[in-house]
Amino acid sequence: MFDLANRTIVVTGGAGFLGSEVCRQLEPLGPSKVIVPRSRDCDLRDREAIAQLLLQHRPDAIIHLAAVVGGIGANRDNPGRYFYENAIMGIELMEQARRFDVQKFVVAGSICSYPKHTPVPFREDDLWNGYPEETNAPYGLAKKMLIVQAQAYRQQYGFQAISLLPVNLYGPGDNFDLQTSHVIPALIRKVVEAQAEGRHTIDVWGTGRASREFLFVRDAAEAIVTATQNFDGAEPVNIGSGHEITIKSLAELICELCQFEGELNWEADKPDGQPRRCLDTTRARERFGFSARTTLREGLQETIAWYRDHVHEKQTRAA
Repeated sequence: MFDLANRTIVVTGGAGFLGSEVCRQLEPLGPSKVIVPRSRDCDLRDREAIAQLLLQHRPDAIIHLAAVVGGIGANRDNPGRYFYENAIMGIELMEQARRFDVQKFVVAGSICSYPKHTPVPFREDDLWNGYPEETNAPYGLAKKMLIVQAQAYRQQYGFQAISLLPVNLYGPGDNFDLQTSHVIPALIRKVVEAQAEGRHTIDVWGTGRASREFLFVRDAAEAIVTATQNFDGAEPVNIGSGHEITIKSLAELICELCQFEGELNWEADKPDGQPRRCLDTTRARERFGFSARTTLREGLQETIAWYRDHVHEKQTRAA
């Protein structure tokens, strides 16, 4: 066990959607300090900035969650940026962590790293059996290289780095910007705004036939914190709920929970992305005892309520 009590821990991306929840779950474990570097103060693409960060704080552990992310549209519009920034941040951070003798390094990878036609459920051993789905391949490959780096550093330097592969996340505090958001926050926003404006139709990307797996943000944070404490292995580990749902069924469930009785207009000319996504979560359960607690219905209800209270109502009052 890697005891987090009285440790100094750096959480990159710690002010973000997942990172803020990870920081909340670290607090009861008694670390001496949890450092959350902000991009305005520390550019994680810059080797010297990272070195200065580690020299100043001398962390015992780094949980690397910082990433440039978005939905299918954002990935399609920014392939170069998504590849470079995600790769360089992780590569430079891990190298400097090795040089500064950081004792534990946690890589948060991506489900987008899996091949396009991976057999369902996705097993970690299938990670290298093909090329990722084209719309998010640059992002997925950038994150995949950090798994290679972690394994290489473990082999050559004895560096204690672990690699986790979270599935699509959602929950309170998610990104609801329609230009960059993922499917759940985008659908929630479209439905709630349609209700407020008295519209009876919403547009949804794709055919609805593709499937996805979703993990509630609190469950994802629990998995990361638990793995930080209790897992030390070279092999990557899937982090998910193990529950698959089609985008059509997801959209219908969100409409039901929002009590929206309008119609869904499927934009079949827009890409579906990867045909199916569902994880085999056996390794996480066996290696460090993680199983997701929150059902999709429960998580969606909480996320919808949060969006209405914290985002939609504020926007309505401001208008």
